[in-house]
Amino acid sequence: MLALCAVLSSGCTERDTAMRAPPHPEAQIQPIYVSTTRALDRTGPVFGEPRPVTPNHFRVDISVPPTHEVGQIEWARGVPDAGTDFVVTGTHLYQDATQMAQQVQRSTPGRETMVFIHGYNNTLSEAMYRLAQIRTDFSNRDPAVLFSWPSAGDPRGYVYDRDSVLFARDDLEKLLRALTADPREKVFLMAHSVGSHLTMEVLRQLVLRGDRRLLNRINGVVLMSPDIDPDLFRRQAQAIGKLPQPFIIFTSKQDRALGLSALLSGRKPRLGVVDSPENVKGLDVKVVDFSEVSDGKGMNHIVPVTSPAAVRLLRGLISQSEREGRWMSDFIVLHRQP
Repeated sequence: MLALCAVLSSGCTERDTAMRAPPHPEAQIQPIYVSTTRALDRTGPVFGEPRPVTPNHFRVDISVPPTHEVGQIEWARGVPDAGTDFVVTGTHLYQDATQMAQQVQRSTPGRETMVFIHGYNNTLSEAMYRLAQIRTDFSNRDPAVLFSWPSAGDPRGYVYDRDSVLFARDDLEKLLRALTADPREKVFLMAHSVGSHLTMEVLRQLVLRGDRRLLNRINGVVLMSPDIDPDLFRRQAQAIGKLPQPFIIFTSKQDRALGLSALLSGRKPRLGVVDSPENVKGLDVKVVDFSEVSDGKGMNHIVPVTSPAAVRLLRGLISQSEREGRWMSDFIVLHRQP
């Protein structure tokens, strides 16, 4: 309860925000395409405000500094400097999801697009920078699209966020439909925390619509620290039937944020802390347990992309699976290397 009070009281603290700055010749530019049901003039917390009903679509060029360290987002402290900080160096607005998708396809035709669905208590600025950090640390060159649903961006907004993911289901479906309109195009979904619940709801919604065409365009799914009741996840998975493959769940028993979520949900453990293959028995999913490489950052709620040890191990795991053409095991526990 003391931990919960501490988290809730932090809702009054000022949040970092994306800032513009001139480019630096040694910085790496990450073009991030964004589809969001947020107002573009509100990149920070929006707790208690009405949710916009018209999605916005744009590209933001995020500069990652040459001094960047794996797992970090180097926020500007004072005057932003592209030599030391994450900064925005350019933006471009699109009329709708179709126009943005066409631009994605023109820049990288026939390539798989990664769609990132962020988690609870995220602002638009934080989600954009996080995706740029992930692309940089994993040397990902596929086009990247952020779907930023209207999170309150406030620790006190847990119920608001749970409602917001349901509010955003149709918008995420429309985005995926636009990105796969060309029969050559595929998407890969990476969702974090409550964003995993949104992802599962959209997959289930496609089945209820009888839209297997779009489901077949999804090349794989990663749920990172999923904030979902395991019973609900099993019911969602059963409704979907054949899950996109690979379908991978990243977990950690050290995830303190999911511990608080369980407290708010009647002490029911969340999917992101499963510690045994029995928890997902009968489902065509793979589980990677990051418990032993947790480093305490961010309440251990996004370990796979913030812990340098986890990033190193995960990159090796991905490389090995690509060489062998398959995911090695249904349940993998990562161990910290000496």
